[in-house]
Parts: sequence; C-alpha cells; structure tokens
Amino acid sequence: MTPIDLHTFLRTRRSIRRFKADLIPDSVIERILTTATYAPSAHHRQPWRFAVITDLSVKEKLADAMGIEFQRDLEADAISSDAVEKKVTRSRDRIINAPVVIIISIDMSDMDSYPDKRRKKAEYIMAAQSAANAGMQLLLAAHAEGLGSVWVCSPLFAQETVQATLGLPKSWEPQAMYLLGYPDEIPKIKEMKDMQNLVKIF
Repeated sequence: MTPIDLHTFLRTRRSIRRFKADLIPDSVIERILTTATYAPSAHHRQPWRFAVITDLSVKEKLADAMGIEFQRDLEADAISSDAVEKKVTRSRDRIINAPVVIIISIDMSDMDSYPDKRRKKAEYIMAAQSAANAGMQLLLAAHAEGLGSVWVCSPLFAQETVQATLGLPKSWEPQAMYLLGYPDEIPKIKEMKDMQNLVKIF
C-alpha cells in the first residue's frame, strides 16, 4: 500500500447508520477491538473500556432505557410531541438494528490523582481524549474490515442509565457508542471546510 493508497483509505471512511442484518464474526470484532487498543493514551494508561453488545434483548433494553432519558431531555427543550417521538424512535431503531453496539467508557482508576481541581480536570480530559483516540482507531479498523460504523455521543447524556442497564462497573464512565455492521448505504462525501480556515502555520 502506497502513502496515497493509505490516505485514500483514511478519507473514504464514512459514518454509516443503516446496516444489513448479516452478523459480524466474533473473530472480526476481536480484531477490531485489539487494533483499537493500539491507540495512543495519556501516560500509556489505556483508560478505555469496551462493552460489546450483540444480543438483541440487551440492545432493546439499552435502547429503551436511553430512549426514556432522550425523550425527557427533548421535552424539556419544548420540541413538539411528534418531533420527540420521531427522534426517539429513530435513535432506538438505530441501536436495535445495528448488528454490533460498542460502548466505550473511561476508567480513571489508573490515572494520576491530584488534590487541585485544575489538574483533576486536565487528567479527566486526557482520559476522555485517550478513549476518543481508541474510538477513532476502532472506526478505522472497522473500515479495514469492510464494515460500516458510526460514532454516537448519546451515552454522555445518560451515563448512569447506560451503566446501570448494562451492569457496568462503577468505575466505567460511558463516553460514546459505536454502531457497527455491513453497510446498507454508502453516503456521498460531504463538503469539507476549506483548509485555509482551519490551519495556521507559524
């Protein structure tokens, strides 16, 4: 693979939200997760934790629990009842119809501890950024396997609910959800922002 080939591969990853019903072999899931753990992390502490869900009943339980919180938040935003129902239903369907759902959490147990708020906050952000690195690596590993995937931040708005529904350890703090499957759609490339507006060279 040439550098251009690799750049093309990286640039052709898409956020896929519709999947075929085909199951993903366990060996493929394990390969994806293993590659995700090769991401860089703060202090090399690897604070990421993965909860992998393939069982339909568990996906339904999670989707229903998160849906209750999502509906409550939307209603607080004074959105019409029809709009609320559509958003909650769409979110629920995406979770249930994804062959694999992966929740990434952070665990602060092995991170450094500080007495002051400033450094505590920085350490927490470093752990969150580490998990984000693993999440990006996961998306690219899925892409390498010919899978579609999408990154969803909804667990941030329902951390305790996700934790309780899945019976996760108290030290696991849900950060994001990744939906994986063989793609049933290939979205077009969206217009990217002009590099001149994103980069300053000194």
